[in-house]
Amino acid sequence: MITQTVCSFQIPETETAVSHWNRSRGKRFLDVLGSGLALTFTSPLMVLAAAAVKVGSPGPVFFRQQRVGRGGTRFDMLKFRTMFHRPLDNSPRLTRSGDNRITRVGKLLRKWKIDELPQLLNVLRGEMSLIGPRPDLPEFYAHLDPVRRQILQLKPGVTGWATLHFRDEESVLVKVSPEAMLDFYLNDLLPRKVDLDLSYARRATLKSDIGILLQTVAAILPLRASTSTGQPLQLP
Repeated sequence: MITQTVCSFQIPETETAVSHWNRSRGKRFLDVLGSGLALTFTSPLMVLAAAAVKVGSPGPVFFRQQRVGRGGTRFDMLKFRTMFHRPLDNSPRLTRSGDNRITRVGKLLRKWKIDELPQLLNVLRGEMSLIGPRPDLPEFYAHLDPVRRQILQLKPGVTGWATLHFRDEESVLVKVSPEAMLDFYLNDLLPRKVDLDLSYARRATLKSDIGILLQTVAAILPLRASTSTGQPLQLP
């Protein structure tokens, strides 16, 4: 098996485990078309969100953080800033419900997932896809076993199969003590999310990607029940 060293750990390069759709031109076309349309329709909302972030607390409008993309490539993932700006902050890299670092505006943006909208720019730039595993920090991926590290063969997504199962991840983490939160995430929650995304990637199609997009929109609507505990959903 050929491997390449990225972010100080080995990434398996076998491509036999995922469907052809994951690297197809059709998926890229869907990404460009979908993110372009979404940016067009949500641009007024994004302008309002940016203004609210700027007025709500001192600091930049956008939060940029290096995440790991396909093949171990690092990129700056974009979000609207939802926390108080603290340069050189050494606070925990995980967020749970009730985190006192979150601003009043940030709570609203996070509730409706508006803070994630700038990632549509990451999609247009080719760093992310509309559908795929959520991008995580390099130090978190280093804890995965070689089989699960195959997740880095996939382009990370704005939403995905695991995202639907753990839409309110912060409510899952709040059930764990702060001292045990990182260990729980690395040894329990992250492997479960990776397993879900790898399972989906093996049979992903255009139809199933569109289905996940529709389920994501439906899950954000106020009349839809939230899925946050990993309960089974129907695969599109």
